[in-house]
Amino acid sequence: MKAEEIRELDDAELNHRLGELRLEQFRLRFRSAIMQLENPSLRREIRRDIARIRTILHERRAAAEAEQQ
Repeated sequence: MKAEEIRELDDAELNHRLGELRLEQFRLRFRSAIMQLENPSLRREIRRDIARIRTILHERRAAAEAEQQ
């Protein structure tokens, strides 16, 4: 997912997507411990998507706090 696509989503959708990605990350980590993954780079992509979402959520919270002050 690209940052531009993530910015188009609202906070509720981002939080939902973040939960889905964390669950998928857990499943991939579990599967990689048991057997070899078909696409090992998928773990990296998911980790980076989680980081992008968390960064954008943090930016929005910081902007909202700055507006209040």
